[in-house]
Amino acid sequence: MKKMIVPFVAVALLGPAIGMAASGHDDHGSHGGMHMEATQSALIDGIVKKVDKAGGKLTVSHGALPNGMPPMTMAFLVKDASWLGKVKEGQKIRFASENIDGAMTIVRLEPQN
Repeated sequence: MKKMIVPFVAVALLGPAIGMAASGHDDHGSHGGMHMEATQSALIDGIVKKVDKAGGKLTVSHGALPNGMPPMTMAFLVKDASWLGKVKEGQKIRFASENIDGAMTIVRLEPQN
């Protein structure tokens, strides 16, 4: 019986020590983020319903978005305010949008003829 107690005590004492030694490797907070190029968002067909230059928004009737949003008409912020002068109500566009700080924002815009 004494011969069995020594291995059990060793395992009981060393088990937590091994876990604590390994736990020092789980924090990588001091590493900088890995630089990755932005992926190209899929372009969606839409029709401009309203241009709001003062608010920096385009209201667009669009098909389903890659993020699962169904087809609808909604207002989007635009990444580049100069785009508001390049489109007009009723014009067809192709665009990509992303959720930036909680607001759906057009990040790429291609006016169509």
